[in-house]
Amino acid sequence: MLDSRKGEALLAVIDSGSFEQAAVRLHLTPSAVSQRVSAMESELGMPLIIRSKPCRATAAGQRLVQYLRRSRLLEDEFLADSGDGPARPLSVALAVNNDTLATWLLPGLAPFLIAEHILLDILLDDQDHTYTLLSQGLALAGVSSQAEPMRGCEVQMLGAMRYRLLAAPAFAQTWFPHGLQRDAARVAPLMTFDRKDTLQSGFLLRELGLPPGSYPSHYMPASDAFMNAIRHGLGYGMVPELQYGKLVEAGELIDLAPDKPTDIMLYWHAWRVQSPKLERLSAQVVAAARAVLIQVPSLDQTRIGN
Repeated sequence: MLDSRKGEALLAVIDSGSFEQAAVRLHLTPSAVSQRVSAMESELGMPLIIRSKPCRATAAGQRLVQYLRRSRLLEDEFLADSGDGPARPLSVALAVNNDTLATWLLPGLAPFLIAEHILLDILLDDQDHTYTLLSQGLALAGVSSQAEPMRGCEVQMLGAMRYRLLAAPAFAQTWFPHGLQRDAARVAPLMTFDRKDTLQSGFLLRELGLPPGSYPSHYMPASDAFMNAIRHGLGYGMVPELQYGKLVEAGELIDLAPDKPTDIMLYWHAWRVQSPKLERLSAQVVAAARAVLIQVPSLDQTRIGN
């Protein structure tokens, strides 16, 4: 039987990144937190935390953190449903990419979250990296471009988010007066979300044979600011159709490669054994995504990990 106080100490260290910050959260001394974590490691006969800066969970620690988060959610949900007063809100940690958060996720979830008294704890990362947040036990579910489920998880296809390579009219006239060409792309400023972002670099390599680093780039790690930078003529880059709406149709933005959209498949990862509310949340996410994302009927809709 796992000691709940030791489990809370482990989660606090992983979430805060240090024993000192965990002690502040738990109103304990760093020594007391360290003793609880060390005692759990001794009882289980394995190291759970890599004592670095920041502290990280070992492989065994990650599995335990995943279990502890799900156990805490189930306990919180039981207490909320059995209480005599107003229902206590539940906090659910979700790993999502910025473009998902900036477009379809909140409109699709807001009424459900309000009705179910659920608080979101959003962990943002590139869609190619949100899977890592799930595997580390930092999130209970999330959106990822990875199709393969982790052990004990279920993956459901959400659909494809379509991106277009856009620029402001004046920018396109200045840098690409003869269309999207290799020589022009070597000197035109490119908008890149962050250093994990391979969406633009992959397109330029695939379509123009330009390797990463062979052109100048702005880095703008926020979806709305990214698109606004393109609208203001700072650079050109990939924007989701769901985000720019009718701006191309209105002539405020130019599609530099109208015949070459880029579709990124997105998947919903969640544990096979879920709390009732998380199960309903998963169903709502899948329904909201499939209502707006491009559907690919030929692909499997659901996959289950071993």
